[in-house]
Amino acid sequence: MSETRKKKTILDIQRMKAQGEKITVLTAYDYPLARLMDLAGIDMILVGDSVGTVVCGYDTTLPVTMDEMIYHTRAVVRGTSEALVLADMPFLSYQVDLSEARRNAGRLVKEGGAHAVKLEGGENVAGTIRAIAAMDIPVVGHIGLTPQSVHRMGGFRVQGRLEEQARQLLNDARAVEAAGAFALVLEGIPAKLAEEITSSISIPTIGIGAGVHCDGQVLVIHDILGLCEKYSPRFVKKFADVSGIIREGIESYIREVKEGTFPGDEHSF
Repeated sequence: MSETRKKKTILDIQRMKAQGEKITVLTAYDYPLARLMDLAGIDMILVGDSVGTVVCGYDTTLPVTMDEMIYHTRAVVRGTSEALVLADMPFLSYQVDLSEARRNAGRLVKEGGAHAVKLEGGENVAGTIRAIAAMDIPVVGHIGLTPQSVHRMGGFRVQGRLEEQARQLLNDARAVEAAGAFALVLEGIPAKLAEEITSSISIPTIGIGAGVHCDGQVLVIHDILGLCEKYSPRFVKKFADVSGIIREGIESYIREVKEGTFPGDEHSF
């Protein structure tokens, strides 16, 4: 008899920090990859607005819309039975006013099927986190290198190296926790600072380019499989290289069609 699979909840994720168990997170934007991640036992799947750069070919995440996020979230949710699905709130979906932020967070849950939402910022978005959490929508914060702030930061740069920046990031982490977020992404910050933040707050930290001392880690699935050659951040490890296999398959298809060996009798009616 097959083992019954249990859907993970935010309580499970928070319990993992308390028990010292590392939390695993990967991005997904479609049904096939989400299904494979879920079968492999991933704890959380992030439907990231990184879909803009990874799948759509934009230079930044800024052009991604709410409708696009809902579309991709639906596809990922259909591919999961156990993982907790977290959806990014795209640029301009929560920055204008609280009413719009609450409505858009609700859409990701109601229309997209997400179990939680993520938004970027620290003290400056504490009120927004509080307003969304008050609707009983679980929220994940995101501080450090926040891609939606790429223009202010002057590019995708490590944050928190200066003492003043590090102090602000500590304040941001505490503000996000106090506002009611159940977890916090730390991106592109020094490992020692990430360790200090992780030990200073009670909610789980999920690192990306933030060292080993975070409570969990998140990476982009296309990066770890060698499918995204446009960017190669230092914090990415290629766990498999399937791009060569895919290209070989495509080249074989082209060759057999050109030669007239495909389709064969076994592929015809």
